This record gives sequence, C-alpha cells and structure tokens, in this order.
Amino acid sequence: MMQSKILDTSFRSALSRMAKNKRLLAYDKPVDQHLEATAILKKFDGREAILFSAVKNNTTPVIGNLLSSKENCEAAFGLDFNGIRGLIQRAMNAPIEPVLMDKAPAQEVVLKSGFDIGSLLPAAFHAPGDAGRYITAGIVVVKDPVTGVYNASYHRLQIIGPDRVAIKLDLGRHLRAAFERAQQKGEDLPVAVCIGTDIALHFTAATMGSQMPESADELAVAGGLAGKALPVVKGVTQDLLIPAETEFVLEGKILANEAVPEGPFGEFIGFAAPAADAPVLQITAVTHRKKPIYHIINGFGRETIMLRKYVLEASLLKVLQSAIPNVVDVEMTVGGLHRFHVVIQVKKTSRQHNGLQRNAMLAAFGALKDLDLVTVVDDDIDIRDVHDVEYAVATRMEASSDLVIIPAARGHEYVRVSKDGIRTKLGIDATVPFEDQAKFRRVEFAPTEVKETAFNADPATVLKVLNLS
Repeated sequence: MMQSKILDTSFRSALSRMAKNKRLLAYDKPVDQHLEATAILKKFDGREAILFSAVKNNTTPVIGNLLSSKENCEAAFGLDFNGIRGLIQRAMNAPIEPVLMDKAPAQEVVLKSGFDIGSLLPAAFHAPGDAGRYITAGIVVVKDPVTGVYNASYHRLQIIGPDRVAIKLDLGRHLRAAFERAQQKGEDLPVAVCIGTDIALHFTAATMGSQMPESADELAVAGGLAGKALPVVKGVTQDLLIPAETEFVLEGKILANEAVPEGPFGEFIGFAAPAADAPVLQITAVTHRKKPIYHIINGFGRETIMLRKYVLEASLLKVLQSAIPNVVDVEMTVGGLHRFHVVIQVKKTSRQHNGLQRNAMLAAFGALKDLDLVTVVDDDIDIRDVHDVEYAVATRMEASSDLVIIPAARGHEYVRVSKDGIRTKLGIDATVPFEDQAKFRRVEFAPTEVKETAFNADPATVLKVLNLS
C-alpha cells in the first residue's frame, strides 16, 4: 500500500531510474553556458532530461529538463501518475522528522573563503534579455527566526559577485515572511541554497496554498513523501539543517539592510519579470560533492510548471473532496501552465448533487489564489483529454446561465492582463442536471477486443485488397 511504501528519493537514485527508463539523454558536444545550453533545453522542453557533459569553462556536468514531463516524473520516482499523487497526499498527512547525520556527501568539499561562485558553478545566462547569470534550481532552506519551523522554496538567484547573489522574494511567500521577521529584529536571515537535492524536497518546495501553511516543517513533509526520514547534516557556517545528499550547497545570510537591482529575467509565464530591487544573499560557504552534478531549470520551461502540477492537484483534491462529496478528480491543465486553469470532474448520483459543482468552483478559487479559470464537467468526460473537455463546453454549457464571474479577485501578479494581480475569475459550468443525464448520454458501441496484429499497413497489401495493385 502507498501508506507504507518507502522510496529512495535521493537525487542520484532518481537520475539512475530515469537513465534506466531512457528518460535521460547525454549531450556530449561542448555547450556554452551563455545562452546555448538553455536554448537547447527549450528546444527539447517537455521531452527527456538532458545531461550536458562538456560545459565550456567548467568541468561540472549540467542536467536540465529533469522533471519537465509526466514521463520524466514517473521515471524519477518509479511510480505512475496516481502513485506520485498518493505520495504527495501522504506527505501532507504524515510528515516524518529528519534524521541528523555526522557526515554527508553534500560536505565532501568545504569552501569557507576564497571561492568565486561564478567560476565554481556552471550557472547559465538564460535569455538575451536577462540581467545576468542565474541560479534557478536552488531550493532555499530556512528556519523561521520566530517560529523555528523549516521552510523550503524555489527562488531565482542572480549572481552579482564572487560571494553574493540577489534573491527574488515574491509577495506572500513564506521565505519573504521569514525575512521580514528577521528584519524587524534587526538581524540577517541564515539560509542554505540546495542545488541538486532529494526529489521529495523538490516537490515539497513546490507546494503552495492552504495545504502547506507556515506551521508545516517542509523537511519533515519531504520525509513523509518518501516514507522515511530525510537525512540532514548541520551547516558548516550557518545554524541550519541541510539535506545530506545535495550536490551543491550555498550557505549564507540574506542581509537585512541591503538591496540591489535584480532582473529582468524570463519567468514561467513567458514574459520577462521586470527589474526591481531585491535583497542580497551573502554567501559564507560553498560545500559540494567531490564530483557534483549541477541542476538547471529554464525560467520559461516546462519543468518550472510541471513541478507544481502534482502538488497543486493533490492539494486541491484534498480540499475539494473534504468539502464537496461528489468531486471525483481534478486536472491542472498544461495551457494554464498547471497553475491558472483547472478542470474539475464531479459525479451526480441524485438531485441533491445539483449545484454542488458551483460550490466546487468557489472552493477551488479559495484554495488556490492563482486559479483564474475553473471548468466543471461530469464524470463521463475525460478531464485529461482536452478534446473531451472542449466537447463538454461546446454541448453542455449555456453562456447566459453557466458562466460564474468573480470580479476583482486576487491572482498572480505576473499575469499582465491583471492589475497588479487583481482580475476577474471565471467559472464554467459544463455539467448537466442529474435528471437530464439520460438526455445527454453519448452513443456507446458494442464492446469488442481487437488485436493490433490484425492490422497491416503495408501499402502493397492494402492496394491489393482494394484491387488497385
């Protein structure tokens, strides 16, 4: 059973499983970290992960597009779609406290002075309009200065010096809240940036909304996902617990009273986030494996959004099914960047279920603030088939009565049609009343078994059957 399943979710074990399942391609030609590597990754976006073994001016191999597709994620975990979703649901319900180790692969090499992260890390210059080289796959681990709770989250880091980066802290994020609490105390905020770490933590760090409150210890949640305690080690310069099998770790402090211009940078939504002042992260130590692997995430790439698909679906499904009993499943759609649009499937078994589809809409908007469009369909619609969902909208939605509009609601500030994140949200009710289900039932064909070997695509054979040879 999933509840008792224990997985090895270490970064290298995930890579090994992906390679065995042919979801990891080695690119052995020299590649430039300036614009070229990310351009190649974008060309292969949503396909196999790519390992660059020969990066110009750096001896460290680079891996990208790691978790950019359903197939890659399934290969990394060794589980199917529903299995991964089950792990995420378990993580939220049954966290496991991390276990402290004396030694760790993450600290095989320790640099406390004289380092230059620009030379040490093969960090990429992603797109021509970017402000500089960025670290994009770093998971920032922090212990809240007031509560002591551990948080893990993704934040882009612009390299601005040998031991300094500018860190983007979005509104409403837990790391920003921790930083502001440290500022109020007049203190810098200790953090550790983990690059190439346990994939359980990758998914934990991508969780947002009501299912990952500030009170949730995300190192423990990562343990819950794997079904075993996350191995951690103490930082060498900061009083923090750090995932033991991380490839690179940047220890440091976010300075309370210093900010620098950061950006622009091409973000997941497809546009460049504009330049703005950002806090400075002063790096006090770099630790890494003896032969590390550097992980890169393209800003405007599928991996950025795919990471959140599983966690947002699991979070939303938990909220909806606890409130609305006839919700069956949800699908965060690719066109909505697995973040802004969702399709909800409901099953109506009595007249008492009429109207609950609209309750589900409202609950979804409340659970995930970034949702802008919710489409609700019946259980005979395949929510993972975009054609079937569009069929439901085309044949079961009457615009004069089935559109639910919520004006002036909070969304994501990166959506340019909004006014600083404020926009109208839309619900589409593409369901039919319980009493009308028979009228909308589609024609069914007789069940039959067909063997693929019965078909022959040879042109000569086909032409002979047609008497055209």
